[in-house]
Amino acid sequence: MENIDIECAIESILFVSGEPVKLSRIAAAIGVGEFEAEAAANRMRDRYSFERRGIRLVKLEDSVQLCSSPEYAEIIRATLETRKPPQLSQPALEVLALIAYFQPVTKAYIEQIRGVDSIYTVGLLLDRGLVEPCGRLNAPGRPILYRTTGAFLRTFGMEALRELPELPEIDNAEDGSEGIQNAILELRARESELAEVRNEE
Repeated sequence: MENIDIECAIESILFVSGEPVKLSRIAAAIGVGEFEAEAAANRMRDRYSFERRGIRLVKLEDSVQLCSSPEYAEIIRATLETRKPPQLSQPALEVLALIAYFQPVTKAYIEQIRGVDSIYTVGLLLDRGLVEPCGRLNAPGRPILYRTTGAFLRTFGMEALRELPELPEIDNAEDGSEGIQNAILELRARESELAEVRNEE
């Protein structure tokens, strides 16, 4: 296929899907190599952004998705009568940071670092679609393991987990708590910066 045909095919797939789609699956469906599909997706992402279109193509690890441009969020909410999700609380950010950095993790591990019960906060993050179950630990009781989702990456403007702020070396729970607090401050700053950009645009 010509490049424009590949891009049109990707656009059609993502428009109909409404969810992230793996580049490998797109490449197989179109009949091209994964590298070629990724290059076409990158061109689309750059063009949508440069032309300030109403949609954006975002990369989430090895998947891509079409999303509305952040500058039109208020208009979309007003049109569809949806409410703006509330900003994450400090406890929610603490649990989210722990899962993001040490995933997959159990609730017991989170509570060991935080020193408090976290069942409600984990449930809140599950409801918001920021984390998800990803199996069970091979240990007594078979506790559930949790990991972050594509929605987590989108919320904090990241393409991959490697873009998380770097953590210092952690030797014990006390060091872990301090390191996580610093990471939370950086995540909160990133969340605020994205909100400011959306307001300015």
